[in-house]
Amino acid sequence: MCGRLNVIDDYGVRQLCEQLRIPLGIEPELSRRFTRATDKVAIITRKQEQNVITPAIWWLLLEPTEDGFKPSKYTSFNTRYDKLNVPKSAGFKPYRQSRCLVPAKGFGESEFQNKKPLHYHDFEATEGQAIVFGGLYREWIHSVTGELVTSCSIITLPPHEKLAPYHSKSMPLIMPHDMNLFEAWLDPTFNDVRQFEYLLSPYLPQDLIVQQIDKPSLHNPISEAKVINGDG
Repeated sequence: MCGRLNVIDDYGVRQLCEQLRIPLGIEPELSRRFTRATDKVAIITRKQEQNVITPAIWWLLLEPTEDGFKPSKYTSFNTRYDKLNVPKSAGFKPYRQSRCLVPAKGFGESEFQNKKPLHYHDFEATEGQAIVFGGLYREWIHSVTGELVTSCSIITLPPHEKLAPYHSKSMPLIMPHDMNLFEAWLDPTFNDVRQFEYLLSPYLPQDLIVQQIDKPSLHNPISEAKVINGDG
């Protein structure tokens, strides 16, 4: 899956926050078109029976430094679906105790062949909509400074046939816009993850707009945008 997100504070993202009873949208310093792995991203978690937006490092595993934390040498901005039920895997415990939602306007995918980029595509929600990724988070407390740091990952699934032409290896877990599902996902006391099994198969719950770009840092379109219809 991608290593970049489009996390802008637009109408669809603000509406999602209102539906989840979160009074504020994405903080300005977390709102950007090009958010890459290891950057901070806004996640939605449940704290003291209230849904809140929390800044999190987009890399689930961290390592302590003298005065803070840094991303681990082990790649962990995504967590594969088939590792969620493997004991001692990085995602096993968070999947049961610390799930999060990652709201975004869009995401990017890069297709490689022999480690060389073939093409880059950006995907966005349609006007007035947001994309909500299913994610995991962890909290880390520094043994010297006492600093509390949050980290996160996005769950990835097998490739979807509608997205495979743009990224053939996987797709992110895009959550259906179901408030009851969101509330259960965020509930840290709800650990019967069998109820989430249906989410771990490729499924596109909403329409997406896709466009090929020259490169993520420049974001110049090199094709006409088109709509990929959701699965309904």
